[in-house]
Amino acid sequence: MKLGLSVGATGDVSVTTTPAMAITFEGPPRLSVLSTPALLWQLEAAGHQVLQPFLEPGEASVGVTVNITHLAPTPIGMTITARATVTAIDRRRISFAVEAHDERQKIAEGSHDRFVVDVAKFAGRVGGQ
Repeated sequence: MKLGLSVGATGDVSVTTTPAMAITFEGPPRLSVLSTPALLWQLEAAGHQVLQPFLEPGEASVGVTVNITHLAPTPIGMTITARATVTAIDRRRISFAVEAHDERQKIAEGSHDRFVVDVAKFAGRVGGQ
């Protein structure tokens, strides 16, 4: 990993929610909202976005822990913004505070850790796929 990453660094990812990101309740009424797994995907993407400029060729980051609270529902079609803020750096383990907002309110908060890996070594651990 390149030098320069520091506590307080942030990354944002914004996306308009789609039916593929939804959980649907058959009701009545029938209702589709952003699912927690889809929300988690965006929070992880924000952490990845923070780290990307600091990765050396042949490195990647992988999520290793997540602890989030999904605070409020988001209708499909609404834009959400996920933010990750570096809270600690321990060699190759990077910790983040994460949160997400939709167009109305805060919809999630929590923590996330990512680990910087050597892709070739990592591939060897999973059978070289």
